[in-house]
Amino acid sequence: PITVPAWSCMMSSRTPGDLGVYGFRNRSDHTYDGGFIAMSDAIREPRLWDLVTRAGGSSVVLSVPGTYPPRPLNGVMVSCFLTPSLESKYTYPAALRDEIEDVVGEYIFDTKDFRTEDKDYLLRQVYEMTDRRFQLAEHLAETKPWTFFAMVEMGPDRMHHGFWKFMDPEHRKHEPGSKYENAILDYHRHVDELIGGLLEHADEETVVFVVSDHGAKRLDGGIRINEWLRGDGLLATLAEPDGVSSLKAVGVDWSKTTAWGEGGYYARVFLNVQGREPEGVIPPEQYDAVRDDLARRIAAIPDDAGNPIPTAVYKPEELYERPKGVAPDLIVVFGDLLWRSVGTIGGDEGIQTLENDTGPDDANHAQDGLYIVAGPGVEARGRSDAHLLDIAPTVLELLDIERPEEMRGESMLPLLAAS
Repeated sequence: PITVPAWSCMMSSRTPGDLGVYGFRNRSDHTYDGGFIAMSDAIREPRLWDLVTRAGGSSVVLSVPGTYPPRPLNGVMVSCFLTPSLESKYTYPAALRDEIEDVVGEYIFDTKDFRTEDKDYLLRQVYEMTDRRFQLAEHLAETKPWTFFAMVEMGPDRMHHGFWKFMDPEHRKHEPGSKYENAILDYHRHVDELIGGLLEHADEETVVFVVSDHGAKRLDGGIRINEWLRGDGLLATLAEPDGVSSLKAVGVDWSKTTAWGEGGYYARVFLNVQGREPEGVIPPEQYDAVRDDLARRIAAIPDDAGNPIPTAVYKPEELYERPKGVAPDLIVVFGDLLWRSVGTIGGDEGIQTLENDTGPDDANHAQDGLYIVAGPGVEARGRSDAHLLDIAPTVLELLDIERPEEMRGESMLPLLAAS
């Protein structure tokens, strides 16, 4: 349940293992410093707009994560929140950038510093970003030809991270009676009105999907996976950290390191294997035993009060049929995502922390997102089980475009179609 690669998984109906992308940052090889940020060029599988282009249709793609830098398509594209700046080449075609400036002025890719204690600042940022994005969306929907229109608004995610504790009485940092108590609900009502305005630009034959790449829930705290590994003698540093530090800041003594962790929402744990990593210490014949033992021990890490939490530890081959790229050796979901992974070491906090290492954070991503479908031939049937990978096959069937055999999901039309 993480933005990268979840949106690309949705738009391609392929798993992270199929894409070889397991998070924002990924290992490109088995060295210790070979890594990449998962930009658009990391996604080799066709996504919906690619398939629409091949079928002769046209698309409008606005702010869908995994689209920077934009690649050619039949239609227009405005890239996502990973775009470095307005000076970047963030549109296809390139001339669209001038048009955007004429329509909305300074386009906003994402809020700045959304993990902040200045909540008034965050509110202003989110509303301004959202209003400009929908203003641009209405302009593109009205002025560009399209058979497929996709936009992503980052505002709900930023609001959840910034304001969940004010809404949720079960949050350990809940502030009853705060002026921000209804901030999330008020924002969602605002977005609902904006969606209504956007839909005025769609005709009666348009089928509308409202989907999310993940859900949200309160954040109880973080498990400092590398601090735990260090305390158990499984990770050695070249220097003692001076306060809370990153692994990069202190350096790792790879000749004495068995494992290390990366990732935020869930942990990606890598083993240091002889013949695979440059300074591997685990003999290949002991790999399975070491991995199994490490998985059991990680699953037993308690919360800050010493109570067990429902942590799930997966091997990539248990989740993905044929994992591509350099997959983690273990994928760790702490406490049913009420706890997140934190990569720092050192300081006085110990293994558990009540703060995110990147700033104040009220919420974590939840495994279950949402989907709403409305349009001609769609019957109101309440909640139905579906998977994120089912979205793309459903859209293709609605557009009468043949789906690639490699897609993992199934069309939801049998669940949705009016009898």
